[in-house]
Amino acid sequence: MIEPPIEELMAHVDSKFTLVTLAARRARQINSYYRQLGEGLGAYLPPQVHSTSRKPLTIALEEIAEGKIEYDKEAYEAAVREIEECEKASEG
Repeated sequence: MIEPPIEELMAHVDSKFTLVTLAARRARQINSYYRQLGEGLGAYLPPQVHSTSRKPLTIALEEIAEGKIEYDKEAYEAAVREIEECEKASEG
């Protein structure tokens, strides 16, 4: 059973695809944050929740469940449309 529950996570996004994409991106950011810690660059946002988990994906899902991570729905939809247009153009 996943923690936090999927129902709690879905309250913050409009689809499972969006949830997966958002969580994966944030998990990559968390990985990058931990990799650059010794370099003192500060280019990535640290985890926004206190978690007992050490797994970046679990931390990302906890952040989404607590409403710490949001996304711009209009920008997301525009990017999806642009990708679809590029795919159509490359087919024809």
